[in-house]
Amino acid sequence: MESTLSDLSGVPETTFSDALKQTIIDNLAAHNRIDTSNSALRMASVGIIVVENSEGEAGFILTRRGKGLRNHSYQYALPGGRIDPGETREQTVLREINEEIGITVSEDQILGCLDEYETRSGFSITPVVLWVNDLSSLRPEPGEVEEIFVINLEELFRTDSPKWVTIEESSKKVLQLPIRNRLIHAPTAALLLQFKEVALLGELMRTDHIEEPVWAWK
Repeated sequence: MESTLSDLSGVPETTFSDALKQTIIDNLAAHNRIDTSNSALRMASVGIIVVENSEGEAGFILTRRGKGLRNHSYQYALPGGRIDPGETREQTVLREINEEIGITVSEDQILGCLDEYETRSGFSITPVVLWVNDLSSLRPEPGEVEEIFVINLEELFRTDSPKWVTIEESSKKVLQLPIRNRLIHAPTAALLLQFKEVALLGELMRTDHIEEPVWAWK
C-alpha cells in the first residue's frame, strides 16, 4: 500500500484519497481500544467525520453547539450525543449526524472507533471515525447547532499544538488544541488528539491522562 506519510516531516499527506482512507482503516484496526469500566457513566458517541474540502484536501467536521442548549451551550463539539436504549454506539452516531448536521451516513462509511473518554460531567464518549464523500445535504439543525466548520487535517499538526495547562484543581494537565484562531478543549480536543496520533500516525496514545477545563466539569 502506498504510504500517506511525508518523508520529510512525518506529517501525513492530507489529500482526500483512497490511500489516506486505507491508512486510517488499518491504524484503527491495529489499535487495542479501551472501554470504560464505570457503569454509572452515561454512554455517548460522537463522529470524527473525515470529509473533502473545496480544495480537495481532507478535513473533519467541527460544530458549535446552540446558544440555548441546557448543557455546554455554544461550545465546540463533534456531532453526536447520548446513546439511546437499544442502540449501539455506531447507530447513535449515524442518527445524531443526520439530526444535527443533515448528512445521511451508513454503517459502511464507518472506519473504526477510538477509546472511550470519561468526562467530568458523567459521560463516557466513544469517538467513531467515518469517511463521508457527499456533503450536499450539510446544514445545521436550528437550536442544536449554531455553526458547522470543515477543518483541514493540517490544523492537527500545527507547530504550536498541542498546548498543556496546569491547574490547581487536578493533577492532570488540561489539553488545548489550537484550531484556526480558537482553542479547543477536552473532551473534544482529547478525541481529536488521539485521532491524530492513532488513526493518522499509527502511534499508541491513550486519553485517560487528559484533563478538561474546570468550566466543562458540570
